[in-house]
Amino acid sequence: MKYTSNSETSYYTIGFYNLENLFDTKDDKNVLDDDFTENSPRNWNTDRYNTKIRKLGKIIKKLGKENKLHPPLIVGVAEVENEDVLYDLINSKHLKNFGYQFIHFDSPDERGIDTALLFRENYFNVLESEAIPLYINNTNGQRDYTRDILYVKGEIENNIIHLLVNHWPSRRSGNDETVYKRKAAAVKNREIIDRIVNEDLDAKVLIMGDFNDNPSSESIAILKNTDFYNPMDLLLTNEKGTLNYRGEWNLFDQIIISNNFLKPYDNTFQFVESNIFNPKELQEFTGKYKGNPFRTYIGEKFLGGISDHFPVYEVFSVKK
Repeated sequence: MKYTSNSETSYYTIGFYNLENLFDTKDDKNVLDDDFTENSPRNWNTDRYNTKIRKLGKIIKKLGKENKLHPPLIVGVAEVENEDVLYDLINSKHLKNFGYQFIHFDSPDERGIDTALLFRENYFNVLESEAIPLYINNTNGQRDYTRDILYVKGEIENNIIHLLVNHWPSRRSGNDETVYKRKAAAVKNREIIDRIVNEDLDAKVLIMGDFNDNPSSESIAILKNTDFYNPMDLLLTNEKGTLNYRGEWNLFDQIIISNNFLKPYDNTFQFVESNIFNPKELQEFTGKYKGNPFRTYIGEKFLGGISDHFPVYEVFSVKK
């Protein structure tokens, strides 16, 4: 459905996108980025980097385009190496004319991949931002250096919103073996939410990210509690999700909203709808993986795709 802004109501898109290893080509001695350098077996070079930047910019510009005629207001992103790649992204061919800026903090992640927030500065006024550490220990008692939670408070047409951008610990060692880490991440988000609500009982909060868990997972239940709604509960099916692992669809990428976005009265900032953005150009187009996200690499093999995740987005209406 198309939403057209008018003198009474504006419509905005807010999205989230895991950019799949958006590294520059330089070797940073402080992180494990050796796989994404020109001398690595993957041969990650300037041409490949520039092509990926251009393709990502094109997709971000289109995010939610079937609903609106202008690019998203806000996009949370994951798997970015540093400010340099974000600067290149917002100044790339398809984004440079839309006034994007970004918020980013270096996290302690061993691979050097972080979360960040892209926003159009003419429409979103940043009031506060903070990187909040997530302290988790491995089973051997040592700290698991994972991504921080990015907190941003901002204003859209005199409406204050709070955003939490997440990239939770992966399932690489097995779901059962790692689920405690994602539960700990959910608990930390709840602590941040409690802090926000203690200052403003009617605070509007969006929690977005690659949670490495599905909407039905125990960790997401902790996150939602009773005061949040997950519009993406119904988006995961046997034929559709944001990533595919061994033939099974998952929806790890989600945007969860506080219940007050749904209030039908005295509400100037309302949730309208949510969706997965999966046009053909983001999909594998032939073979056994047809329809899956068209990724940049499989192992050391360069495919030339964009990301191993589809982005997600939500549409909101703001009444003047």
